[in-house]
Amino acid sequence: MAEARAPGKAILFGEHAVVYGHPAVAVAIEAGVNVAVSNNKEWAVEGRPLDSVRHPHLKSIISRMRRGSGPFSFQISSTLFSAAGQGSSAALSVAAHLALRSHIGESSNLIDAARSAHLAEAYAQSGRASPTDTATSALGGCVVVSSSLPPMAKHVFGSELETSEGLRTWDVGTIELPIDSDPPYLVLGFTGNPSKTGKMVAMVADLISSNSERKSDLDSIGEITAVGLVALASAEWEAVGMAMDACHDRLEALNLSTPFLEKLISSVRPYSLGSKLTGAGGGGCMMALTRDPERVAQMIELHGARAMISSFYNEGAQVLI
Repeated sequence: MAEARAPGKAILFGEHAVVYGHPAVAVAIEAGVNVAVSNNKEWAVEGRPLDSVRHPHLKSIISRMRRGSGPFSFQISSTLFSAAGQGSSAALSVAAHLALRSHIGESSNLIDAARSAHLAEAYAQSGRASPTDTATSALGGCVVVSSSLPPMAKHVFGSELETSEGLRTWDVGTIELPIDSDPPYLVLGFTGNPSKTGKMVAMVADLISSNSERKSDLDSIGEITAVGLVALASAEWEAVGMAMDACHDRLEALNLSTPFLEKLISSVRPYSLGSKLTGAGGGGCMMALTRDPERVAQMIELHGARAMISSFYNEGAQVLI
């Protein structure tokens, strides 16, 4: 048997705009997904035959294995909220790639895992996906994804994807926080309403194709992200929070927020440096950057959502066994 773990993620700023070449910034969170792989008579997930409709990410990962490998059984455990904008499918894909490769004795590294998982995300999302979630889950820490990395980011690898809109290319880099940065906490609030990334990405694509003015909102998110990156690299946390707030306003203009998300975000802002929806939108999660995580978590739960507190900087994926 082999087992691997990959963390979830929270996007500070840049979701959706990153699909169109603008930068996005994400951090790995404490919660994540574990995948264990063992020999079996048939391909199976949790003791049941693998269903490629229910598990498209696993089907994609398996398709890139060495020919003749398997069949194997997958056991999956997660501390992430499912379909909540925390990158659960990306973490699953990264962990599955590493566990499978380890089990068959085939060498792999975190960059290989990120690339394979990105292809799995695209396969499951009708051909559209940025490498943000998968890169953050694989590498950990603070990750920047952009068509052209800013100077404060350290380049790690390049990524590309053929989509219905043409070839998309990205550079993936990392941001090292100053040693004395003393980062705040992240608190994530799950609405309980699942959000399907593929559906929301397609909705934005349809929106900007029918209303060219909405494309300016994506451009604005790119500009906000550039400002937020400067603040992040110098650990100016108040400015990071302001960029999060501004990013949320543009996401709301793209019809990605909901009344419940708005209620949660408004309720925590007096106790936060910044707050916004995180991930695809349309439900899922919001998050807050705060020095008072217990108070923010309490406010989230008082309004009927589930709260999760995470440190700001966390390790990436790893093989456990």
